[in-house]
Amino acid sequence: MSLTKIAGKVFVPRQKELLRHYTEPELLQHEAFQKLIKKAVNTEYGRNHFFNNTHSYEDFAKNVPVNTYEELKGDIDRMRHGEKNILWPGTVKWYAKSSGTTNDKSKFIPVSYDGLHNVHYKGGADVVAVYLRNNPDSKLFDGKSLILGGSHSPNYNLHDSLVGDLSAILIENINPLANFVRVPKKATALLSDFEVKRDRIARETMHKNVTNISGVPSWMLSVLVRIMELTGKKHIEEVWPNLEVFFHGGIAFTPYRSQYEQLITSDKMHYMETYNASEGFFGLQDDPTDKSMLLMLDYDQFYEFIPMDELGTPNPNIVPLEGVEIGKNYAMLISNSCGLWRYEIGDTVQFTSTRPYKFVITGRTKYFINAFGEELIMDNAEKGLAYACEKTGAEIMEYTAAPVYMDSNAKCRHQWLIEFSRLPKDLNEFADLLDKRLQELNSDYEAKRSHDVTLQHLEIVRARTGLFNDWLKTKGKLGGQHKVPRLSNSRKNIEELLEMNMPSYQIEL
Repeated sequence: MSLTKIAGKVFVPRQKELLRHYTEPELLQHEAFQKLIKKAVNTEYGRNHFFNNTHSYEDFAKNVPVNTYEELKGDIDRMRHGEKNILWPGTVKWYAKSSGTTNDKSKFIPVSYDGLHNVHYKGGADVVAVYLRNNPDSKLFDGKSLILGGSHSPNYNLHDSLVGDLSAILIENINPLANFVRVPKKATALLSDFEVKRDRIARETMHKNVTNISGVPSWMLSVLVRIMELTGKKHIEEVWPNLEVFFHGGIAFTPYRSQYEQLITSDKMHYMETYNASEGFFGLQDDPTDKSMLLMLDYDQFYEFIPMDELGTPNPNIVPLEGVEIGKNYAMLISNSCGLWRYEIGDTVQFTSTRPYKFVITGRTKYFINAFGEELIMDNAEKGLAYACEKTGAEIMEYTAAPVYMDSNAKCRHQWLIEFSRLPKDLNEFADLLDKRLQELNSDYEAKRSHDVTLQHLEIVRARTGLFNDWLKTKGKLGGQHKVPRLSNSRKNIEELLEMNMPSYQIEL
């Protein structure tokens, strides 16, 4: 009997438990809600928001405000300095670093012991449970798991307290038994220099029997390309003949699918999407024929939803799970055992069914580019452009930006289409200043730009005078409150604009 057949028996009880997501999803959420309130009742946040008198969702919604990172930042910083029982019982030692907000370069999301085990690790285990249920002939545990991770560093020099990428925190705290099936070695996995890490991962794993890979599509593709370079092979299955699945998440997979299918031509290959973030683990693709994901309801996590057309209004109609409608776009709020309460994570979702509750990610609540994990937000863009204009004397009328996705050599960049009212003397200098300032403003962008490995230097295309107004006019959106979409993961808008940008205006500078 294969090792996978033996190990698979461990997951059978959980596979049966997961059926409750189909039969009693609202009850699962009610149980999660009650558990969270009971556990946090004596925290500072619980006392300040009357958790002792919170007996229903209506009580909770009345007493607890909707929060963004700015509202919780002060409490989180106190926790990072070692204070106990603030947002969650006890001391929280680990903090997941993610891209920043309007006021900060980075956010530091608490990852409590309960959150680590009852949200993040539980989500990872469920991914395996569901995959084995769907693929009974799998040989998953008969080989190695290639898991890509980030890096971490000390948190305010406190003992055993870490801040870093969530993936690094997960690797640092993983059950030692998992290291028998995981590659690369821990020291390599936690390297901060991705250029060095990428090469070492490739060299350490290319002679192993890798059966499954996990990580962000853009980063993983870069590693796979390096393996091809080192081995001289054309397809990954020539290196890893038993590779059977890629567990992916973090950014949209659609732009990368064709490149993966060119690299991995085996008909045994599977792809399984997960919805995991610094703030929690929210969903997984439980049906390989369905692109939507199952919302995970029995973790230490409670969900609420704001209709997108009401986001930002004084009294939006916020609803718990049972109040959502199929096909409607919602901003998602979470409360969980990491100490996040009614926290707006910035993602938008749309439900495709309610028995069970399945959804697709539809985007972010604000303009952004997150094609490669860089999470570039509008505020970053505005500040970066203002800096470049100040240094070069340029003035900007309109602009938009979108990613140029990786080619077969894993090359990618951001493309900025800018209509200047006053040109900079040197457009290359302007581009350098903008790129440098964006790295200073956004730690995720900085990490992806490191050594030009994941994300190359941005490109600026000069737009002809009036281009954006002409484009808006074709959309029937010229004037009034209509605005040019500034940042987008999709190239639809920028491609339309480039087609309208007459070649005579594309000046080589």
